[in-house]
Amino acid sequence: MIKYEKFVLENGLRVIVHEDKSTPMAVLDVMYDVGARDEEPHRTGFAHLFEHLMFGGSINIESYDEPLQMAGGENNAYTTNDLTNYYLQIPAENIETGFWLESDRMLSLGFNENSLDVQRKVVIEEFKEHYINRPYGNVWHKLRELAYKEHPYKWMTIGKELSHVENAQLQDVKDFFFKHYTPCNAILVVAGNITVSQVKELAEKWFGDIPSGDKYVRNIPQEPVQKEPQFLEIEAEVPLDALYKCWHISTRLDKRYYVADMITEILGGGTSSRLFQSLVKEQQLFSSIQCSHLGSIDAGLLYIDGKLIKGISIEEGEKAISGELDKMKTEKISETELQKIKNKTESLLAFEDISLMNRANSLANYELLGDADLMNKELLLYHAVTADDILEECRRVFVDTNCSTLYYRSTTSMPDSE
Repeated sequence: MIKYEKFVLENGLRVIVHEDKSTPMAVLDVMYDVGARDEEPHRTGFAHLFEHLMFGGSINIESYDEPLQMAGGENNAYTTNDLTNYYLQIPAENIETGFWLESDRMLSLGFNENSLDVQRKVVIEEFKEHYINRPYGNVWHKLRELAYKEHPYKWMTIGKELSHVENAQLQDVKDFFFKHYTPCNAILVVAGNITVSQVKELAEKWFGDIPSGDKYVRNIPQEPVQKEPQFLEIEAEVPLDALYKCWHISTRLDKRYYVADMITEILGGGTSSRLFQSLVKEQQLFSSIQCSHLGSIDAGLLYIDGKLIKGISIEEGEKAISGELDKMKTEKISETELQKIKNKTESLLAFEDISLMNRANSLANYELLGDADLMNKELLLYHAVTADDILEECRRVFVDTNCSTLYYRSTTSMPDSE
């Protein structure tokens, strides 16, 4: 049970405090309720660009990293399609340095052309390195575009195309900041060797005077039910043929999410999973295979992807995957296998809670979902999943009309013609 207290400042900033006297450290986690799904179709990659810009200096502080490092702290950030998160860890006696730094960049970034140009170049290089010049780098761009027709999950966090970031103007950036980076659109979690009264005082001192901003109201086009299978084939100079398949699943707050999460563990949770045991170890069709899901707030995707052994056709590999999915749709999972998955899930959740940083981040995540206390309730929701639930969800999800398939053929693996 993770204990915490919550209060809200007059400007709408939600503050969560988690005391842990067993550590000399403190964590300050600021989560903004904005991600790539909140971008315009012709201006994508902005949420991720901001992750970089937020370290480029603010109104009163030219360098974010330097004073933090002088106080013994370290920091990082990440962006998803649903949210943007900034977090730091620092000796508890220096926690006010964290409040000072985070509040100043929430108040306003030091907007200038030079900072934008520097960070734009960083993001462009990242785009090229990870998505253009890397083998299979465009897979998730293509697969999302295949599976989503309306919802903005159809583009990656890095952006739909390079030109959107290349053409980003300073006014575009300012507009995005003042729309989303406001107290009423943020959650502050402070965890570690601190007290609630101390955090209340510091939060009021450093964040209380920041203007609330207008509450951002989402109006995201929802994805219609997929009514026919989607297919795409790509040829490229990659080491091995690869197969990617995905299916639409429920939203994060639907109880079906926990069933789908357990299905991915059954199929792809490491070397003891069904897909690995059958298709890698026994039949030796794939050199590697995974099953996972996006974990997104809105309706997400469950996907299976694998690299095939040379000499095995993609069609043969796909047929073998279908065979494993047919078993999931016709044979109820044994109580022994189900209990093994539940035990593993419990261990993973417990392991996550060991880290102070993870606890702070989880509290912010669950509060963003609508209820920080979900952190203490989720294990019960996993334990409530039955074999019948898994059978029913497999029959519901693993149907042809709900599936998008991408064949990634290797031109280098083809034998030379004589």
